Amino acid sequence: MSFKKNQPAGEVGSCAIGKQIKSPARPAFNLFEAIRARKAKVGIFGMGYVGLPLGVAFAKAGFPVLAFDMDPAKVAAINAGKQYIKHIPPADVKAIIQNGGRAAAEPGGLSEADAILICVPTPLTKQREPDMTYIINTGSTLAGILRKGQLVILESTTYPGTTREVLLPLLETSGLKAGKDFFLAYSPEREDPGQAGHSARDIPKLVGGLTPRCLKAASALYAAALSETVPVSSPEAAEAAKLLENIFRSVNIALVNELKQLFTRMGIDIWEVIAAAKTKPFGFMAFYPGPGLGGHCIPIDPFYLTWKAREYECATRFIELAGEINTAMPEYVAHRTAEELNRDGKCLKNSRLLILGLAYKKNVDDIRESPSLRLIELFTRAGALVEYHDPHIPRTQKTRAYDLKMKSIPLTSGNLARFDAVVISTDHSDVDYGLVAEAAGLVIDTRNVMAGRRGRARIAKA
Repeated sequence: MSFKKNQPAGEVGSCAIGKQIKSPARPAFNLFEAIRARKAKVGIFGMGYVGLPLGVAFAKAGFPVLAFDMDPAKVAAINAGKQYIKHIPPADVKAIIQNGGRAAAEPGGLSEADAILICVPTPLTKQREPDMTYIINTGSTLAGILRKGQLVILESTTYPGTTREVLLPLLETSGLKAGKDFFLAYSPEREDPGQAGHSARDIPKLVGGLTPRCLKAASALYAAALSETVPVSSPEAAEAAKLLENIFRSVNIALVNELKQLFTRMGIDIWEVIAAAKTKPFGFMAFYPGPGLGGHCIPIDPFYLTWKAREYECATRFIELAGEINTAMPEYVAHRTAEELNRDGKCLKNSRLLILGLAYKKNVDDIRESPSLRLIELFTRAGALVEYHDPHIPRTQKTRAYDLKMKSIPLTSGNLARFDAVVISTDHSDVDYGLVAEAAGLVIDTRNVMAGRRGRARIAKA
């Protein structure tokens, strides 16, 4: 079990710092009445891609929001009402402050919160085991400010049992008992960054409480700010439902990724096959191949369940195989790129390559677990000279595994002509693919975005 309990304070990103803080004396209050009156203060632990949309939703519903994040840049942006996540406009960020909220880089202010939502990362170790550092440090910190009548909700995606087995014991070191003195629940985040119509307010919210009273409290809070709540029987059921959602996608994407490799060898276009199959009005759901999986959920979450399954001596071969296929897709794209360069009489070493799209999905500025980063690593290791263009990411940001220190180059005819191959890794909508078709020599298309386009470029699918 890779929990890293002894990680030093201050090394855990947008998370707790691992030290306890004492809650000031405060008169007893009724949480349900405070929620109904929109006077309950909502604390949010971690103001990233999950925490910020939640903060906006509660602020717009009339609740004062107390935001905490260890990143001073995020804190300053919130307090100034400035945008720092591209798909969340400045007006939404300003809503937090305009409704009496504030942000801080020290967690002491959360002692004022009546409800605290934990939105911290749950990464994997290099051995693909859960790294619970963020949740453990957060729970330890909250134990120092916990008081009677308070509500704590974990939103981070994790394995079934985390709320009860990891977070609960930490909180109860305060001397208070969950279900009796305070409320505890789990409600998985369901963010879909960059997807219009899928705001935090509009996505149904799963809620699993430690006790029926805990469930009632958490449901009341979310119902006051979001469109729909979906209660389930326990935190474990909610934790498992979130994993099922992401495993479903992982397995089906792995299927089409594997079929893409087979159909390519057979001379069959996988994209044409999917388009044909989806004309069936029942029994089929279209999933699409790509250069690999990215984001914080689908590449990671399935391995949380495979790890937990070992406790029950159950092999999850199907899930692990899907993970292996998806993880290996950047290697397949690199191999296809080398093959197509060979057709032009060039080798991968010393070739100039342009990665088109650095984000893990279209129209976002998020590079977490992006297959583009792995592609750059593979190409560079092979001796290629690599640059990138992404209209949403002007320069690379440091991640847990990469610190590329690169800048996006302009997408111009002159620049495109300099490269031996252009590898389309992310299909952003605001890229001029007509220009790519006209000015590039060789295009490796992993997203089928060049279908039907004509120009001087030779287009190969990968």
